[in-house]
Amino acid sequence: MKLIVGLGNPGEYYLNTRHNLGFRFLDKFVLENKLGEFKEKFNGMYLKTKVNNQDVIFLKPLSFMNLSGEVVIKFVNYYKINPQDVLVLHDDLDLPLGTYKLRSQGSSGGHNGIKNIILYLGDNFKRLKIGISNNKEMDTKDYVLGHFSKEENEILEKVEPKIMKIIDEYFKVSFNSLMANYNRRG
Repeated sequence: MKLIVGLGNPGEYYLNTRHNLGFRFLDKFVLENKLGEFKEKFNGMYLKTKVNNQDVIFLKPLSFMNLSGEVVIKFVNYYKINPQDVLVLHDDLDLPLGTYKLRSQGSSGGHNGIKNIILYLGDNFKRLKIGISNNKEMDTKDYVLGHFSKEENEILEKVEPKIMKIIDEYFKVSFNSLMANYNRRG
């Protein structure tokens, strides 16, 4: 069984904020593929379904970003999911807006949601990092909790089909192949 986690913060206030890219792209994939409706369990919104004949759970933790790991570990333990079968979609300050990078493991890179997941799972889970750039003139907290401008949303809409394709192919090819195909420079 695979677990696909989109990171974000719950509630209307956080819709369309930089920190909620994980929720945004997870919702889009579920909607585009008509996979069903989310239900609530273990302080998360989840959808258990099949994709490409594989059991999968799509999860949006409702614990707020910094406590995401507390929700993820409950699903991992309850459904006996190997941490290597967890893919986390999240925003990344170190990548330019509209870019992305796949990683098979590693550090948190300063991302508090990832840091909390590492606390509970270790660092051996997969990530799809989606760039939000960084504004060094603003406090980081204010920046990640800030809303996207019209222009920024247009950039994200252009990269959206590629993100959808990456998630789709995650169920069809090895993660090493996925990284080789999509982590190209230039």
